[in-house]
Amino acid sequence: MTKTLTKHGNSYALVIDRAIMELLKITPETELELSTDGKVLTISPSTAGTKRGSVKNSLTRVNAKHGKTLKRLAQ
Repeated sequence: MTKTLTKHGNSYALVIDRAIMELLKITPETELELSTDGKVLTISPSTAGTKRGSVKNSLTRVNAKHGKTLKRLAQ
């Protein structure tokens, strides 16, 4: 797939098709990480946001399963 940049104010933007976003499981709110080796630009979902989300999900599951026990231990 070939893309061109689109003028966006004083900058340029790369438009990502919905099908690609769905394939990568990203939304407009997903933080993206840009990196380059000087010749190639790589765009990928940020791993920092993924880790933060997975920790939150883990805490939610632990609290759902062991919340009462944890509250008794805290007393």
